[in-house]
Amino acid sequence: MKISVSTLPFYPQPLEDILNYLTELNVGNCEIINEYPHHSFDLDLINSYEINFSIHAPLSDVNLASHNKTIRDSSVCEVKKSMDLASQLGSDIVVVHPGQMPILGRKLTEKIFRYNRESLKECAAYSQEVGVLMCVENMPDIEGLLFKDLDELESLILDLDAYITLDVGHAHNNRFSVEDMIKYSRIKHIHLSDNDGSYDSHQALGKIDDGRGIDFKSLFNGLKEIKYDGILVVEVEEPAAVKDSLLYLENIN
Repeated sequence: MKISVSTLPFYPQPLEDILNYLTELNVGNCEIINEYPHHSFDLDLINSYEINFSIHAPLSDVNLASHNKTIRDSSVCEVKKSMDLASQLGSDIVVVHPGQMPILGRKLTEKIFRYNRESLKECAAYSQEVGVLMCVENMPDIEGLLFKDLDELESLILDLDAYITLDVGHAHNNRFSVEDMIKYSRIKHIHLSDNDGSYDSHQALGKIDDGRGIDFKSLFNGLKEIKYDGILVVEVEEPAAVKDSLLYLENIN
């Protein structure tokens, strides 16, 4: 397995400090969440590390489904910037969150879904232009977030000719079984964390050991069966959970 670690648990530490720490842990892959303070950095410095990168487009203050055109266009622009960065770093993966329902958009659902699709379609076309893969992530069970359902996400992805970032914690939070999580043909990237099903808490892998957590052994066996050869990103909440997750991955294999 190709194991990566997200910058999420270390936010907002300087990127250089994070990469030094991952180097000490002998981690060869890192997913950079490309927003402040990691919205820009010295490419020569980053390329000096023997680490491969994937890029996560910004999480905060963006909404590809906004009915405010200025915000929607700005959000598309931010995603495209992340795609440019990935291309410069030689990374082929850009993780993108789908849009969310605006507070006053609930009476305009048809328009919101149309805006969302148009934004994602524009981003997908740009990803092909710059030579990266747009991997849209399934969302947790939080009100207003779009594409929590993996069946709906796959339908969108096939329409866009893009790919899926499978977040297993989000899928578990939406009551998908491990077997159902990995049945989709366009999965190119995977995020790993644990939770008890009630909330997307981004716990260390194997932390929930009372039967309510994710069955990672079955997950990894299933990934071997489908010959998944992409990256598995440890995306947990706290730095201590990174070490715990890496140790868990060593022991489960």
